[in-house]
Order: sequence, then structure tokens, then C-alpha cells
Amino acid sequence: MSETAHPTEPIKAGPGRLGIRRFSAVELLIALALLFFCVPFVEEVRGGDIIVSILLSLVLISAVLAVSNRRRTLVIALLLAIPTVASRWINHFRPHLLPPAIFLVGGLLLIAFVVVHLMRFVLRAPSVSLEVLCASVSAYLMLGLLWTIAYWLVSEINPAAFAFNTTTGTKESMHGFNAFYFSFITLSTVGYGDITPVSKVARMLAAMEAMTGLLYVAVLIARLVALYSTPKSYES
Repeated sequence: MSETAHPTEPIKAGPGRLGIRRFSAVELLIALALLFFCVPFVEEVRGGDIIVSILLSLVLISAVLAVSNRRRTLVIALLLAIPTVASRWINHFRPHLLPPAIFLVGGLLLIAFVVVHLMRFVLRAPSVSLEVLCASVSAYLMLGLLWTIAYWLVSEINPAAFAFNTTTGTKESMHGFNAFYFSFITLSTVGYGDITPVSKVARMLAAMEAMTGLLYVAVLIARLVALYSTPKSYES
């Protein structure tokens, strides 16, 4: 007697419907952890920009593979990922050929697409598992990355959108680690005050991120508690 998979059963890593190996949320979380822990240390060293670009490309590719269990999803994700990753590398080696805005807009669309699919997976999961927990954490970190790129894009359009209340003596910008740092400080609603949004767009983005961070944690905890406390049914 053949067994039929439950429609809401989490899809594990392995050959998917398209015959390609699908990354799990665990592998996506590992790629995100590598990016987050390495960026502050390698950005200032010689060749650090290349390392950051490699890690960012790895995160984006892992994200595509993590959510692309259906052909339609894979096609949409690839249409967003290929131009984004390509423009990132073109801008790195030929900065005058392509403006950073192309990569940033593509990154915003791709990460938003991935976050929606990760959240849908978590909300439809029948029980709490390692895959569900890693997808939840990955979605939270991807939200921080989403706003990182948004702040970077705003600063490209308006360099005076953010004020730096530091005494380092160097001119700061919202590129790279500064945008990353401000995003996660805002997402966690800590707010040290060393970077201040000045323009209306920057302030709106910061307010939206703070609200998103609070609501995400509240909704996620409620969902995981509900899943954990729901009696599991077994079919004979």
C-alpha cells in the first residue's frame, strides 16, 4: 500500500519535484550566519569586498534553492536572482557600468519574495520541527537584510538621509556594514542613537522596521506555541 504525503508536510532537503537538490532552511540559516559574522571582520581588510560579495551571493542562491520546490516558484526566483547577483558583480568590478541601485532594487524584490515563502511555510506547518525553527529564524534575519538594502538604496538616492552621531573623524555612509548594523539595531528596537534617520523616507522605513520586528516576534511565538500545544493526530 503506497503512502501519500500530507499536503502541509514540510519539504526536506533532497531532490525536489524538478529533480534538483533543494536546500533546506537549515542550510539557508548557515549561509546567513556566515554573512552576518564575517561582514564586520572582512569589510576593512584587503579584498574584503569580494568576500562580502561572495557571501551575499551565497545567501541569495541558498534562499532561492530553499523556497523553490515548485517550477513556478523556481522560475520567478531565478528571474529575480540572476539579474541581482549579476549586477552585484558587474557593479563590483565595473562600478561605472551599472549603478548600485539596480542590484539594490533586485535584492529588495528577491528577499521580499523569499521572506513571503518562508513565512507561508512556517504558518502552514503542522508541527514544530527543526526545519520550521530554522525557517522562522531565517525569515527574521532576511527581514533585517531586506531593510539593510532599503537603507542602502535610500542613501544612494539621498546621501543626507542619515546623520552619523560619531566622533571617528571619517565620513560615514550607509553602505555595507553601517546599513546592516542600523537595520538590525532597529529591527530589535534597541536604537543606540549613533545613526539617525533624517529624511522622511528614512524615518518611515525605520518606523516600519521597528513595528515589523515587534509584530514578527509576537506572531511567531504565538504560532509556535499553538503548534507545540496542538495534539498530534496519527493516521493508521
